Amino acid sequence: MDAQTLDLARLQFALTAAGHFLFVALTLGLATVVACVQTVAVASGKPVHHRMVRFWGQLYVINYAVGIVTGIVMEFQFGMNWSGLGHYAGDVFGASLALETILAFFVESTFLGLWIFGWGRFNRWVHLGTLWVVTLTAYLSAYWILVTNGFLNNPVGHRETPDGLVLHDTAAVLTNPSTLFAFGHIAAGALVTAAFFMAGVSAYHLFRRSPEHEVFRRSLRIGVFLGAPAVFLTAVTGGVQFPFLTGNQPMKMAVFRRDETEIARLQAELTARFGPGDYVPSETWTQLGATLMLVAFALMFLVAGLGVVLGAIRFVVHRLRAWHVLLMAVVPLPYVAMTAGWVFREAGRQPWVIHGLLRTEDAASQLSAGQMRLSLAVFGALFALLIAGNGYFLLRAAGRGPAAVTLGTDDAGPGTPGGDAPDGPRPRDRAPAPTY
Repeated sequence: MDAQTLDLARLQFALTAAGHFLFVALTLGLATVVACVQTVAVASGKPVHHRMVRFWGQLYVINYAVGIVTGIVMEFQFGMNWSGLGHYAGDVFGASLALETILAFFVESTFLGLWIFGWGRFNRWVHLGTLWVVTLTAYLSAYWILVTNGFLNNPVGHRETPDGLVLHDTAAVLTNPSTLFAFGHIAAGALVTAAFFMAGVSAYHLFRRSPEHEVFRRSLRIGVFLGAPAVFLTAVTGGVQFPFLTGNQPMKMAVFRRDETEIARLQAELTARFGPGDYVPSETWTQLGATLMLVAFALMFLVAGLGVVLGAIRFVVHRLRAWHVLLMAVVPLPYVAMTAGWVFREAGRQPWVIHGLLRTEDAASQLSAGQMRLSLAVFGALFALLIAGNGYFLLRAAGRGPAAVTLGTDDAGPGTPGGDAPDGPRPRDRAPAPTY
């Protein structure tokens, strides 16, 4: 594959992976928050908690549904454009990708369907349990994806054969430090994304003096009080990776620090070890990703710290419009930080797909430049449509508020999680309706 075609293949993967990741961050975090709120609703029985579950749950379902589609599309382009990677190392990470698919498309989706259509049909504790299964399998799904990504960044537990790599030590692959560090970082970052999203949407409704002020007062406080520890945890789980990267991927860290002397030394060392070639990753993308990530985190720290102080004052939560505008404006910050961090992690590994074992040029499928341009145009247009559609429906549902929520209202009887009417007949063939 020529250099131009390879660049197009890399661009396509970057766009589709980053696009899909936008959905994953909010899905993971929002599922956790909704599950916790529903737990409180089941235990307390307060109607306000019930309305919060329905409202935020509907936004979660919208984001999840479109996110699943982007995941399928990304897998198609992954198989089409990177067959060399599959042939060389598929025996090592194929099982983890298969488990992710089983969890995401079978277990998680099945229990999400039970949660969506189970309002008023299941016992309230059973209904709550279906959502916790969805949440836990979402994290398991993320873990299995990171098993694959961790292997690409730090290949362990394998054995080389004439036909490629084969799995040798399963435990080493599953406990790869690159995987575990990244999993903690992603989990914390997902909570940051959900916290800033909840705070921003709640601030919008309080800014407009929504009649559902109790729902959004509580939701805003959840967002700001979750945001501060989540940002701190994300920073800690990111910071502990730097010593590991210094030893495991020294070229990435040399580029990050702009240490030209160290870059030259490592280039000479890698050339002697692997033969002629350019072993310096793109300084522009590596440094840009790291810089944007750190700047976004600094801003989130400031906003989160301010939120902890102001969120404790009832008058401020309801009436301080300047703060409401600020919370709305910073909703994109977690997306910027996590996408920039992903760019730093992946761009800094180049020219390797599997660090130290398989170069990017050897992992790509043998496609012509014309085929790659057509593929990029099709997948790029499809992802742009999906992202725009998700943004439209998500903002539309968020802006309309709890009164327009349909989740849990279809055919729901009195006293059910999805029913708002105080009385009325209930079908006899339905299980006793849970009351919150």
